Amino acid sequence: MDLSENAWDHRYLKNDIGWDLGEVSPPLKNYFDQLEDKELKILIPGGGNSYEAEYLFNNGFTNVFVVDLSKTALENIKNRVPDFPVSQLILGNFFDLNDSFDLIVEQTFFCAIHPSLRQKYVLTIQQLLKSKGKLVGVLFNVPLHKDKPPFGGDKEEYVVRFQPHFNIKKIDPCYNSHQSRQGRELFIHFIKKEKG
Repeated sequence: MDLSENAWDHRYLKNDIGWDLGEVSPPLKNYFDQLEDKELKILIPGGGNSYEAEYLFNNGFTNVFVVDLSKTALENIKNRVPDFPVSQLILGNFFDLNDSFDLIVEQTFFCAIHPSLRQKYVLTIQQLLKSKGKLVGVLFNVPLHKDKPPFGGDKEEYVVRFQPHFNIKKIDPCYNSHQSRQGRELFIHFIKKEKG
C-alpha cells in the first residue's frame, strides 16, 4: 500500500478518487452556512479537490488554507477558483505544518491516513488549533478497508482517541449525508481542551 506523495498525485491524475463527491459535503455546507465570523482562520487537511475550500472562499471566508500531498489536487482548486490565494494552497505534509487555526475541517483525511498515524493526527490537530479552536467535520462510522484507504472506524474508537484532548460537543450520525454516504458518517464537533 503506497500512501506517498507520488501515489496520491497519481490518483488525482488518473481521476481514481472515489471519495471525491464533486461538491461540498452537505453536512459541512450546513455547518458553514451558520458560521458568522468570516475572519476565521480555517485549515482543511488532506483537502484534495476541496470543494469545501471553494465554497468557503466563495462565501467570503478568505482565510482558508488547504494542505495536500497532491500537486494536481491543489492545481484543480486553483483552476476552479482563480482568485484563491496560492500561498494558502500548501503542497506538503499535514504533520509538518507549523501554524495555528481557529477551525480545522475534517473531510476524508482521517480515513486516508494509515491507522498507525491516528494518534499523531489527534495530537497534531490539538497543536495546530488556537485556544478554544474547533475540529469539525465528518468521520466514517463503518469498518471499510484494513489494507488500503479509506480506513474505517467507529464512534467508540473516536471518543477514546479524541476525548483526552477535546471537549466532544457532538459526535452523532449525519442526517444529511451525501446520498453515497447515507448511514455511514458521523458529524463531529470537538473543541480543544485547555491545558491546566
